[in-house]
Amino acid sequence: MIALTVNGKPRYVDGSVDLVSFLKSYDVNLQHVAVGYNGIVLEKDRYPEVLLKEGDVLEIVRPVGGG
Repeated sequence: MIALTVNGKPRYVDGSVDLVSFLKSYDVNLQHVAVGYNGIVLEKDRYPEVLLKEGDVLEIVRPVGGG
């Protein structure tokens, strides 16, 4: 099991997982999300390359509508 920090909160996953699978497990729409990975905002085409590891920090930002 590996420990991550996601939007400031601890999260745990069973072993290594890629970023796309992790996001999909939380029903995140990959078309409408921005992801910060260890302080760097990732381009969407890089999501499949990222294999999450112990201690990684993710910031997941979704657009919010309003008026």
